[in-house]
Amino acid sequence: MIKILIGVVVVTVAVIATFLVLDPNIGIQSVANVTEVANTFSVVVEGEVYKTGTYTLKDGALMSDLIEAAGGLTNNADERAFYETSILTSGMTYYIASKYDVTDLCNASEIEKVNINVDDAQTLATVNGITNTIANSIVTYRNDSGLFSSLEQLLEVYGIGNATYRKIRNYVILHAW
Repeated sequence: MIKILIGVVVVTVAVIATFLVLDPNIGIQSVANVTEVANTFSVVVEGEVYKTGTYTLKDGALMSDLIEAAGGLTNNADERAFYETSILTSGMTYYIASKYDVTDLCNASEIEKVNINVDDAQTLATVNGITNTIANSIVTYRNDSGLFSSLEQLLEVYGIGNATYRKIRNYVILHAW
């Protein structure tokens, strides 16, 4: 058993030495990469950007940085559904909502939306998927925690899970300008 263990150690040392001979900078690069990765984080963007997917950004990155990394907004992006100056959170999935119904081939009229930062519970409940209970929870959350800075904060509201969030995210906005 000891002979096998010694053999494994010798082979491991030989393999490491071979790699160092082939690429002497291997140790230096790995330390530099760890430092670079430590100052970055990953987020996912979906919706009305040209290149949806996962992006690695520097700490303190804003929504505008993510949009730029994703190739910019499409013509169908609703700029009322996000703040470009919002600071991103690691591991989150951000959604850029549609201005027009993607199932409408003519894209003739904008989707009717409610403002989760301004509208009362009765108005919020006009959206299919927002019940009276959820509408009241949105207003309570807003009163207790302050204005919503991203659509994704809806997931923190009592009664809104992933399914409800995905159902309503194209029908809500954060601001009117």
